[in-house]
Amino acid sequence: MFYRPLIRLVPDDTRIHFMKGRYLGLLGSAILSTLSVILFFHPGLNLGLDFAGGIVMEAKTPGPADFTGLRAALVEKGVHISGMQRFGDASDVVVRLEEQKTEAGTQQVVEKVRAAFEQAQPGTRIVRTDAVGAAVSKELFDKGMMALGISLAMILVYIWFRFEWEFAVGAVATLILDLTKAIGFLALTRLEFDLVMIGALLTVLGYSTNDKVVVYDRMRENLRKYKAMPLRDLIDLSINETLARTVGTSMTVFLAALPLALFGGSTLSGFAWVMLFGIVVGTSSSIFIAAPILLLLGEHRLRKNVKAPVKAPIKPTP
Repeated sequence: MFYRPLIRLVPDDTRIHFMKGRYLGLLGSAILSTLSVILFFHPGLNLGLDFAGGIVMEAKTPGPADFTGLRAALVEKGVHISGMQRFGDASDVVVRLEEQKTEAGTQQVVEKVRAAFEQAQPGTRIVRTDAVGAAVSKELFDKGMMALGISLAMILVYIWFRFEWEFAVGAVATLILDLTKAIGFLALTRLEFDLVMIGALLTVLGYSTNDKVVVYDRMRENLRKYKAMPLRDLIDLSINETLARTVGTSMTVFLAALPLALFGGSTLSGFAWVMLFGIVVGTSSSIFIAAPILLLLGEHRLRKNVKAPVKAPIKPTP
């Protein structure tokens, strides 16, 4: 007895000609990545405590935070803040302070903030205080960028050994474009860029790589199975054959990450939003970027030694 699914995301035997829009996909990706690079330089990333250094304090007020009163109390105490904003619900406040030269200076300014908050809204609690020096933050930033670079290099080596070089170049070029779009997303949304976001970007790269390997595996199988099929038609066939799996997996991960983005709080929500963006970009790039790049690089190489089969002559009927 066979059971039919209640919802079918992708109909059986789809025959979508994805490669007809290959130039539009590549052009759209190039435009978005260019805009992302511009956003990276201006206004730039909103560096978190890990990379910018300084002091971050989180406070919880007994009721909705009175930002005007809190700022006035800080000014009265002689505390210069880099920024103050709400996060989570209306009673959660985060304050950013410049790095202090000594540990005693750090402790002194923390006590001033504590006293100012208690004065402005009695009952306010300081729930977290973190301080990172400039030297440590620079080292963390350099190591984070190194981790991204090494990850891309390892992905290139893995796909190069598993597939032909055309696949490796197409995958890594697509991953770089995915990464630039994710960085543009961070710059546009002003989410804090810290070590957690480095982890989110690495997770996005891993997910995107897995999706491309699945599609590439089917292409490689079909290259052996359909030796006379033009590469463009073969790529379309391979994408259609894996489309149900790709969309189903993406929807499952998307729905799993969505509650974290909506209700995960300040610690997890940023990570989850980058994941959601990366799932959409990584899934679409496998179809509209990685596949067209493979077609451009391999159209005359992957089929260079393949000859169409010679049809047997039709014998006349006696």
